[in-house]
Amino acid sequence: MKLVTNGATMRFGGLVAVSALNLEVDKSEIVGLIGPNGAGKTTAFNMITGVYEPTEGRVVFEGRDITGTKPHRITEAGIARTFQNIRLFSTMSVLENVLVGSTVREKANWINSVLGTPGYRRNAKEAREFAMELLADTGLADNAGEQATSLPYGKQRRLEIARALASRPSLLLLDEPAAGMNPQESIELMEFIHQIRERFDLSILLIEHHMQVVMGVCSRMYVLDYGVMIAHGTPGEIRRDPKVIEAYLGVD
Repeated sequence: MKLVTNGATMRFGGLVAVSALNLEVDKSEIVGLIGPNGAGKTTAFNMITGVYEPTEGRVVFEGRDITGTKPHRITEAGIARTFQNIRLFSTMSVLENVLVGSTVREKANWINSVLGTPGYRRNAKEAREFAMELLADTGLADNAGEQATSLPYGKQRRLEIARALASRPSLLLLDEPAAGMNPQESIELMEFIHQIRERFDLSILLIEHHMQVVMGVCSRMYVLDYGVMIAHGTPGEIRRDPKVIEAYLGVD
């Protein structure tokens, strides 16, 4: 099993944002985490990636307890993420943004960087070549020299994913990757998620409100409502679940 949360709970004072979350993502799976606004989805991501330390419960990745581990150590362990609100480095180029993502895998220390040792130059060359490969894979190679925030919205989303992939993760967490996309971009995103899963041998956990996207790419889904898991199953099962329908649409 790639990722397991056992009873992961997050309290903020008297507010229980996520309660006893039990979630699993296996190797090469694409799993969805859905629910209405305020259901606790991003809080769950923050517990997994070390932004928050769970008040109770555990987060286990590839058999190792990573509960409360610092975010950069979790990235080193093989978990990368994107954010609901795009967080690109606005003064950097497209290529530079991706290179930032690769720094977690750098072998040279700052002394080698200052001295420009052969090992440092070799690592820098390899990182640049890999970054350009990622830009080619995400359809951004022709934009490498442009300022990141000058890209259209859909391309900025792809750039954020490329930057996450630069850390060479085995588990990728995508927080609302289709947010703000038009219908055609959303269709292209579904194809893109499948492509990167195959290309980089990834497991993927994604939060998404766009039902066409999440139903189209995920093999299994978990549903949160007010921090509590109310359903788990295949897209077909989730679509018909009365609790899910009530959470999204209410009852008469």
